[in-house]
Amino acid sequence: MIKYLVFALGLSISMNAQSHYPGQHNGKLKLDDTKNAKVLAFNLQDVKLLDSPFKDNMLRESKWIMNISTSRLLHSFRTNAGAYSGNEGGYFAVDKLGGWESLDCELRGHSTGHILSGLALLYASTGESKYKVKSDSLVNGLVEVQKILNQKGYLSAFPQNLIDRAIAGQKVWAPWYTQHKLFSGLIDQYLYCDNKEALEISKGMADWAYEKLKPLSDEQRKKMLRNEFGGMNDSFYALYQITGNTNYKFLAEYFYHEEALDPLLSKVDNLNKKHANTYIPKLIGISRAYELEGGNKNREIPEFFWNTVVDHHSFVTGSNSDKEKFFEPDHLSEHLSGYTGESCNVYNMLKLTRHLYSYNPKVKYVDYYEKALYNHILGQQDPKTGMVAYFLPMKTGAHKVYSTPENSFWCCVGSGFENQAKYGEFIYYHDQGLYVNLFIPSELNWKEKGLTVKQQSRFPNEGTTELTLNTVKPVTMPISIRYPSWATAGVEVKINGKKQQVNAKPGTYIVLNRKWADGDKIEVAFEMPIKLVTMADNSKIAAVTYGPVVLAGKMGAEGMIDPAPYSNSKLYNDYYTYDYRIPTSISNDLDFSAKKLRDNISKTKENALEFKINETNIVLEPIYNIHRERYVIYWNLTK
Repeated sequence: MIKYLVFALGLSISMNAQSHYPGQHNGKLKLDDTKNAKVLAFNLQDVKLLDSPFKDNMLRESKWIMNISTSRLLHSFRTNAGAYSGNEGGYFAVDKLGGWESLDCELRGHSTGHILSGLALLYASTGESKYKVKSDSLVNGLVEVQKILNQKGYLSAFPQNLIDRAIAGQKVWAPWYTQHKLFSGLIDQYLYCDNKEALEISKGMADWAYEKLKPLSDEQRKKMLRNEFGGMNDSFYALYQITGNTNYKFLAEYFYHEEALDPLLSKVDNLNKKHANTYIPKLIGISRAYELEGGNKNREIPEFFWNTVVDHHSFVTGSNSDKEKFFEPDHLSEHLSGYTGESCNVYNMLKLTRHLYSYNPKVKYVDYYEKALYNHILGQQDPKTGMVAYFLPMKTGAHKVYSTPENSFWCCVGSGFENQAKYGEFIYYHDQGLYVNLFIPSELNWKEKGLTVKQQSRFPNEGTTELTLNTVKPVTMPISIRYPSWATAGVEVKINGKKQQVNAKPGTYIVLNRKWADGDKIEVAFEMPIKLVTMADNSKIAAVTYGPVVLAGKMGAEGMIDPAPYSNSKLYNDYYTYDYRIPTSISNDLDFSAKKLRDNISKTKENALEFKINETNIVLEPIYNIHRERYVIYWNLTK
């Protein structure tokens, strides 16, 4: 039995902060985004992580992000403006970044945007001033660059010529995508760090964009939108919400991509062979439109897309894509390659999930979030160095390939700076009552209710969660605890040691409605079942799960020679050509039927998730725990 001791609850709502989800940052928003929301997000600074693998990831990521100097992050911006600071040693003294941040890469500057977001999220998550100090220095440098460029508000690490090439339909590597990262980082700096200069920079950039794009013909617009533009619609809706400036609403609507989105409105799965992470951010922007403007279209498109991706295009880990592209629905068995599961896709699917959950708080959204969070995002980071993986390979005998500190800076490195900094964002939600979605050690401070919630847990190792309620005075409200869809073997709930009757079913919430007093405790115990998840297109191929966790077979490190498990630092595009050097001795064949396999998996450690497949030497562990060695996720059942 998996036990969750739900003890005292403590929450605090600060209306000044957090971003992009209904209920956050209300003090800084001119437009209401809650009119269509049924549940609201807490501000990130109201949820503090306690000791757990999630907090460990955040601390490792923070060391890396703080290690990259401000001068290096600003170098490409200053180069574009012809501005070099003698105070920092001049141009030749700067140790330039490599990979996707090298001066010959058209995406240069994207990491600075991600790091602005990452620093803002770290500041909100921890309250530590060092993240704001570094943030302010970056923003101050960008203020200087924008002034020196003197191009009606334009700011970038590359010249406007790249934007012009996108408008002309010429070959260019995604300038608007890169601009989106910078917009997003600056907006996060305003919302989380109260940096008003960051808002002024982004408004200047938006004013430049309005003047540049407004005169274009619709033909030019559509041609430009064929080039990946990230979540530009999301950023412009955010600026519109903050300022009320209708020019920014115009820009958000300008980036509505008919060719990609209209088929989804007609319930057509048009994703085959499409670049996955080009699609997902468009849907996040459309969800923002629904929150601000309403409209069935703005809700139906993202919901159909989400259901289609989760139900027909996702692996057992919650990740999707092969070489960054969607493929035919339910053809997963044909795509078990070394280049599956792009981390950026999962990052953006989790963002989209939060938007959809706010106005349709179904457990299916939380179940997916949990699956992708544990099996992909938590295990994306190398625990030895803090480096992150571009892909989660499904190929038999492959291993995770990590970035390098100074010569990668892939898109997934950038989104990784954000992923690892915001683990507290989906644990709790609220209406008049509290929703406990995830079983992650944390403290929630809900000032409006005079409540604090402390959740302690070693889930999924022991499955024990403790929520300790501390309250200034008794509070009458419902506490809704997720009853996961995977928990099919039943549940036990106790309040202050007394067993409660549970009428809820898996895939819903267990609602506990009463007057809560200081020190109240709740225990919830789920049975954690071992299950086999077979492929929709091949029932002989299956993965093993324990509750929400994917168990993978450990295959050792034979053949992993330098630079493995890292990318080749001399190449910034070896993520497509990486040679895994898989020994021929590694196989995923098992002489079992599905039922026999399930019945022949046994736990080998009392307080850890380690299992073995009987009649073999195969050890199974959670995929998030397997690093620096080969693994098998999907097994070929020969009987």
